[in-house]
Amino acid sequence: MQLETEVVFDMKADQQLSDKESYVIGVSNVKPPYVLGRSDQETKRLQSQARFLEPYTLRLFEEAGITRGMRVLDLGSGAGDVALLAGRLVGPDGFVLGVDTDPVALETARARALAAGHHNVSFMTVDIQQLALNEKFDALVGRFILMYLNEPLDALRALIECLRPGGIVAFQECDWTQSPYAVPPSPLLDQVWDWISSAFRLSGADMEMGLKLHRLFDEIGLCSPELHGDRFIGAGADWNGYEHIASMLKSLLPFLESHRILRANEVNVDSVADRLREEMVRRRGVLVYYTLVRGWARKP
Repeated sequence: MQLETEVVFDMKADQQLSDKESYVIGVSNVKPPYVLGRSDQETKRLQSQARFLEPYTLRLFEEAGITRGMRVLDLGSGAGDVALLAGRLVGPDGFVLGVDTDPVALETARARALAAGHHNVSFMTVDIQQLALNEKFDALVGRFILMYLNEPLDALRALIECLRPGGIVAFQECDWTQSPYAVPPSPLLDQVWDWISSAFRLSGADMEMGLKLHRLFDEIGLCSPELHGDRFIGAGADWNGYEHIASMLKSLLPFLESHRILRANEVNVDSVADRLREEMVRRRGVLVYYTLVRGWARKP
């Protein structure tokens, strides 16, 4: 069972583009290393995470005003889930370009787009600081991408140059200022999250990026920024948040081992989800996960 609580902050390619003027977007690199790694395990985790988050990303896009016929640029596409969701919203008369530095993940994204019949979605393997575009877009979107940028303010300032006037900027980022917790307390959850948060802090990822979206939007002069949040609350045997937590730990294991924080033989990572589930069910507990922040605004 998944319960939802909305936290309102009350702050207001493969496909050739046309031969028009080229807009070269110069932005900062994604911080090395991407702490979750580049692997088949991570690609599968991204797809599982996307199923977990899809209702909330759909809400963001609908509230921001992404609709049929629009041209959307998706940053950090990974396995393609955000781009495919946007592709459904813009329809056959619209177009979505997803960009990412991981060619393996984008091969998965291309195959999924083809299988789903999304001929309006294309992907490009490129470092976003080398991104050159021939047309302007109606919307710039991303999920869990700004937290990995060296200079997100400079990045957004440069990237909005690819938007037409009135274009939408819509991002989802985490707020990990409050750790997950359980009632009654879960020692296993506390230990797992200590490992996870240690990895993100050491990697340099910004665990507060969700709460910084409003300031970023305001500083680059976007109009009427909106910020809202969803806090995930799970309970019972059928909640898929246990797998979400465990798969994140599994993707982080190489990083944790390389920094001597954790050895794989010290934790049976394949059993973490089942152990969390058993603990919650046995104690009739409730697990309060992180806050997912959604923010959007428009270019003047």
